[in-house]
Amino acid sequence: MSGQAASHAPDAATIEALARAALARIPSPFAEHLADVVLIVEEFADDATLDALGIEDPFDLTGLYHGRPIGEKSLFDSGALPDRIHLYRRAILDEWCDTGVTLEALVGHIVVHEVGHHFGLSDDDMHALEDSAG
Repeated sequence: MSGQAASHAPDAATIEALARAALARIPSPFAEHLADVVLIVEEFADDATLDALGIEDPFDLTGLYHGRPIGEKSLFDSGALPDRIHLYRRAILDEWCDTGVTLEALVGHIVVHEVGHHFGLSDDDMHALEDSAG
């Protein structure tokens, strides 16, 4: 980042607003399955999360879905924590600076990726879909 943007990095509320806007653009019938997903914006993933994923550099993780994919849910899941999408602000801002894409596009991409996990798609499935979409 350079100039004025460097001293005014987007805060967590800005990232959350962009993420909520991205969620609002997800079409039916998928949108109906997202109403109970909790959106959380944090500075970085915690050490336990990074360790569990085998990630050493917290800047390497921009978002993470925690929960059971829809196809794996059961009536016996009562009492479970709600499904959550975590966005990691500092890692997002770092990628934003490195890639030159708009912050809105980057946050939207991350949100859609994590929503894909909510629907049970693997990273490979999502990359294949992205590639086929152009």
